[in-house]
Amino acid sequence: MAEIKYEIMEKLGVLSESTGGWKKELNLIRWNDRDAKYDLRDWAPDGEKMGKGVTLSKAELLALRDLLNQLLG
Repeated sequence: MAEIKYEIMEKLGVLSESTGGWKKELNLIRWNDRDAKYDLRDWAPDGEKMGKGVTLSKAELLALRDLLNQLLG
């Protein structure tokens, strides 16, 4: 299996933290040398392991924001 290369360009915020120290974070990440995308996933306390997550373009992130505003507004 090919190695996944990533670079965290900017840590944007933590949504929650589990009792084991894993944090659900929103970050701006470059995956495999591609353009950076917004990324929401769990990260281990040491930052070396990650859980499954979702990546979003800026347009998708804005659409999600608008949808959440409609639902919660």
